[in-house]
Amino acid sequence: MSSCSNVENLSPQVIRQVARELGELCSDPPEGIKVFTSDEDITDIRAQIEGPAGTPYAGGLFRMKLVLGKNFPSEPPKGFFVTRIFHPNVASNGEICVNTLKKDWKPELGIKHILLTVKCLLIVPNPESALNEEAGKLLLEQYEDYSMRAKLYTDIHAKPPKASTESGLTSSLKGSIEGPMAKKHAGDKKLIDKKKKEKKKVLKRL
Repeated sequence: MSSCSNVENLSPQVIRQVARELGELCSDPPEGIKVFTSDEDITDIRAQIEGPAGTPYAGGLFRMKLVLGKNFPSEPPKGFFVTRIFHPNVASNGEICVNTLKKDWKPELGIKHILLTVKCLLIVPNPESALNEEAGKLLLEQYEDYSMRAKLYTDIHAKPPKASTESGLTSSLKGSIEGPMAKKHAGDKKLIDKKKKEKKKVLKRL
């Protein structure tokens, strides 16, 4: 069933409630979390979570989405990381396993509570309910290896756009500007030296 169908199946009251909460989250977001809404489909909620300091995810920006089903809020939404992440509670398809979205769900819990819970999951993973068994095993038995792998994923997949853009510009500048500019400067220097020699010759004649 498509997201559009979910909108049609949600009651006007639920739609108003979700729209109100999303508006509040956009105007007053929790620390380290940004929420993006779509006027076309209110059941497809996008968010961006900053990797918490002191974790292997620090320095990364992790995009995720919440999909509200037709029975929301009686049933929990489904949560997915759109950004690739190495984490015990995140499956290869990005699905997030957290009790708030499973057995501990209550209709009165809001979107903000879910986002804060997912952020906490980055700080304190739960290897006992691992969707990524390799990550869960490393977390329990070889934390350093787990941390290194998680940091690697963060560096590759979750670096902020600004940083990647700047690094891209830097490398671009080095390749496309420094090269030609260096040649240009070298050419300018030769031209200046040539003019200096010609000037000396003229002075000698005088």
